[in-house]
Amino acid sequence: MPVLADTSVWIDYFRVGENSELMDQLIDENIIVTNDIILAELLPYLMLKKQLKVISLLKEISKIELKPDWNEIIEIQHKCLQKGINGIGIPDLIIAQNAKQNGAQLYTLDKHFGLLSEVSGVELVRL
Repeated sequence: MPVLADTSVWIDYFRVGENSELMDQLIDENIIVTNDIILAELLPYLMLKKQLKVISLLKEISKIELKPDWNEIIEIQHKCLQKGINGIGIPDLIIAQNAKQNGAQLYTLDKHFGLLSEVSGVELVRL
């Protein structure tokens, strides 16, 4: 099963955080995927810092196509609001929906995705 690594995981990985070993394992197994939202969040800063090798490597990762199902995204946001889960941005809703739509697990360090997974049905990588 592919694993969509969220921006939070990549930032931790670049800083050699506590989750680097798992990320190395997922990369070695060649099951990491990305999408254009995650790249749009990562690449501008890397470009600013002239991290050309990292940019090149990120661009080589298999990318899953974004095909937002806006009706599903609206429904997920509605369910979140009904449950008192406020402040989940549209990019995170699209990322969760994109992972689910492509049969990928979502690997994230952002705690709000745990709440979002209960509402959206996206499967998270459990640490």
